[in-house]
Amino acid sequence: MRNFFATACLIGSLFTQLGYAAPQDQVKEKQAKVDKFVKDESTVAIQGVLANIGPDGSKVSGAAAGIVVASPSKVDPDYFFTWTRDAALVFKALVDRFIAGDQSLKAKIDDYVSAQAYLQTVSNPSGRPETGGLGEPKFNVDRTAFTGSWGRPQRDGPALRATALIVYAQWLVANGDTARAANTVWPVISKDLFYVSRNWNQTGFDLWEEINGSSFFTLAASHRALVEGNALAGKLGKPCDQCTAQAPEVLCFLQTFWTGSYIDSNINTNDGRTGKDANSILTSIHVFDPTAGCTDSTFQPCSPRALANHKAVTDSFRFYAINAGIPQGVAVAVGRYSEDVYYGGHPWYLATLAAAEQLYDALYQWNRRGSITVDAVSLAFFRDLVPNVATGTYASNSATYKSLTTAVKNYADGYMAVVQKYTPANGALAEQFSKTDGKPLSAADLTWSYAAFLTAAARRNGVVPASWGEPTANRAPGVCKGGIPPCTVSVTFNEVAGTSFGQNVFIVGSISQLASWNPGSAVALASDRYTNENPLWYVTLQLPASTSFEYKYIKKTADGSVTWESDPNRRYTVPDCGSGAATQNDVWR
Repeated sequence: MRNFFATACLIGSLFTQLGYAAPQDQVKEKQAKVDKFVKDESTVAIQGVLANIGPDGSKVSGAAAGIVVASPSKVDPDYFFTWTRDAALVFKALVDRFIAGDQSLKAKIDDYVSAQAYLQTVSNPSGRPETGGLGEPKFNVDRTAFTGSWGRPQRDGPALRATALIVYAQWLVANGDTARAANTVWPVISKDLFYVSRNWNQTGFDLWEEINGSSFFTLAASHRALVEGNALAGKLGKPCDQCTAQAPEVLCFLQTFWTGSYIDSNINTNDGRTGKDANSILTSIHVFDPTAGCTDSTFQPCSPRALANHKAVTDSFRFYAINAGIPQGVAVAVGRYSEDVYYGGHPWYLATLAAAEQLYDALYQWNRRGSITVDAVSLAFFRDLVPNVATGTYASNSATYKSLTTAVKNYADGYMAVVQKYTPANGALAEQFSKTDGKPLSAADLTWSYAAFLTAAARRNGVVPASWGEPTANRAPGVCKGGIPPCTVSVTFNEVAGTSFGQNVFIVGSISQLASWNPGSAVALASDRYTNENPLWYVTLQLPASTSFEYKYIKKTADGSVTWESDPNRRYTVPDCGSGAATQNDVWR
């Protein structure tokens, strides 16, 4: 039996499709419920964020000052760590809130600056400080390195952290504290910008920490950071030559993610997915610039590409049981991607909130421009909401403009209503909620979920962040030249391993150069120096400088059977750029 919410949505949609307005009392009642939810949940959300930040967060005892703990959950799953990405997104939301008037947050922001400055000095499995180490995904809450196996590197963290701190530094400059911006905040930003400028065109793990390839979210975050970093550097009199040189190249590469009808969120990887992923909607809200037009090249929220992609991604989740019977053009629960199997593959609060936030952003941009353009790319999106709309540009004083913006606002509020429906009475936001019955799942009190609610609520209320400079940085070069060639080091691996006739030795490991642990694509070692007294196998590889990874040797026979050497995994860190050739000597175990 269809639940009441789905039935109400269907009735409203049928009124629209038949050319009638939905009963106004129902619309007003629904809006009043969302208004109250947004007001009440906003208090819960800011308290939820602060409860997960050290040193005095009520749910994260032991976390250092300025450290954002992903979740208080320590088992099934253990999220009691600090992720560079999550922390940056949370503090970007807090910095925006601070600038909008919440002065109580300044001490927390200063703690975050100090914490990140320290973490940039911590050697970790991704590399040493100021080189590969900035791509390390997460750390222990006491600011020590996490050394367990993980999907690393993740290159979105430095770009997102740079953005959060650039916004704060810009506020410091505007409010007479240029010295702090230049001497305390800029040193952290500059390290991240250097990392981004050197590594944006190398593969890494996506924001879901599963796919090793080129991530749309990571590249867009990198472009934004380089653009706004260059502007801040100019104000502070600091060098950022690579910001200017690399930003257009990143933007050029970003265009390759557009398929013609939606954004393929992960490319240069054989992941077997469609690419329809909430990654792309999160990207659109991250690069939202209130002064921008509906620019396709930067995938602004109101752009035809972003709107078409919004439809493609959200429609891909209509198979969830809790979305059953809800027609296109009516809000649904949104997950990460339809092929998701993590915890069974369920909707996420932050993904559903992002779907709402993109639409609130688009409304702001249309109202500022004073018109809406419907073209062939965005037509299907708009026709889900206003079935008889045609392509064209509609001024703000037209009936069509009013019809479209009203429909989009109701659609956005629908996503907030979905979140409301599946939020428990105490307002706690977990990571996910069940696709069958809507019960909260996975990590409890996810900090990112709370921050996502705060930003969606702010955009709904017309509170927007400052411009990051999109209007002057949205033209991609006609031909992509690529980024700075990565610095590599020649490393020879010598393995002493006795073998029988027909066996060969291979090396496989956690980086793409070592087949990302795929034994079928493992790198073969040579045996021309093999003797009974010294059964030596060897190979020389060009590996990215300052990169840390895990690896093992395996023996393979012609029939395809594989023998792995014993645990634990071996670890190696490639020397820094310019260090000369290196050799690693190992013995089979």
